[in-house]
Amino acid sequence: MLIDCDDCTARGAGCDDCVISVLLGPPDQPVQFDPAERVALVRLADAGLLPPLRLVPAKPITRPA
Repeated sequence: MLIDCDDCTARGAGCDDCVISVLLGPPDQPVQFDPAERVALVRLADAGLLPPLRLVPAKPITRPA
């Protein structure tokens, strides 16, 4: 999963409680997570140990076929 904060419509107001900002600070380039890392972040967020990903992409995310 590619996370590009520049394309996030929640940028600014949603950054303080987003896992990306908590772990990395505001990134200056897109961040790539593989499926296992994404699952780990979701499970940590579900357990209340990290905030969830607050990404709201301005463009729909397309998945390769």
